[in-house]
Amino acid sequence: MTTAPERTADLYPTRGTTEVATPRMDPVVWSDPGAPGPISAPDLAGYERDGFLAIDQLITPDEVETYRRELERLTSDPGIRADERSIVEPKSQDIRTVFEVHKISEVFASLVRDPRVVGRARQILGSDVYVHQSRINVKPGFGATGFYWHSDFETWHAEDGLPKMRTVSVSIALTRNHDTNGGLMIMPGSHQTFLGCSGETPKDNYKKSLQMQDAGTPSDESLTKFADAHGIRLFTGEAGSATWFDCNCMHGSGDNITPYPRSNVFIVFNSVENRAQEPFAAPVRRPEFIGARDFTPVK
Repeated sequence: MTTAPERTADLYPTRGTTEVATPRMDPVVWSDPGAPGPISAPDLAGYERDGFLAIDQLITPDEVETYRRELERLTSDPGIRADERSIVEPKSQDIRTVFEVHKISEVFASLVRDPRVVGRARQILGSDVYVHQSRINVKPGFGATGFYWHSDFETWHAEDGLPKMRTVSVSIALTRNHDTNGGLMIMPGSHQTFLGCSGETPKDNYKKSLQMQDAGTPSDESLTKFADAHGIRLFTGEAGSATWFDCNCMHGSGDNITPYPRSNVFIVFNSVENRAQEPFAAPVRRPEFIGARDFTPVK
């Protein structure tokens, strides 16, 4: 007779009757001190302290054009638009996000495998990694909506079943990030505290949350305390720049009411030693194109 594998303890309770702040119980940088990798020791220390690392130019201008052309090809393809992996703006009905781009497009698959990208993920997480999620985000001018304040790990823990904070994201800019066109904002140091949100997770919550987040949203009171304690950093930069950030950073972005679009490719790497389990605070798993169940390491 066989027995089911033991359930990993829930270190980060969320989606209960009240908000609960829990000190981080996992490392930020998982590799051994001095381990080789593309990130310098001072930059790695800064990432550990702040929860993020900004890079002025991760990919070249010629590469930016290649990826931007591919983004435009995908977002103008009627077949991609009709795919469930595409999310549209509620008002304009323009494509907002296309998930699983590393499986849809070989061009973006090659970016995932690029040593400049996956090498940094391995160094931060101290192991082989797989893609938990990939997507292209399109924020056209004149009214594209933003993403409200949240911790990605809160959602990935509650709804995808990631047990530990051993996950890192990279946002690579394909257009210039101005200080006015809805850029990424992060509260430095917020990754050291997990904010468990209140309220149950509705079934198929992802269908609503990908357009307008509700479940897993912190209260105004908690966000004010976090902002007072940590401040807010707005990321700007040219196309080809990149921001790496820890899964538990409190972050968001505003609406883009300027004429200038903001587009990026977003890749989430998870350690192969932190595989997704059953959701910790949701009735069912999210679809695999949002939270992967293929744990094959990136080679």
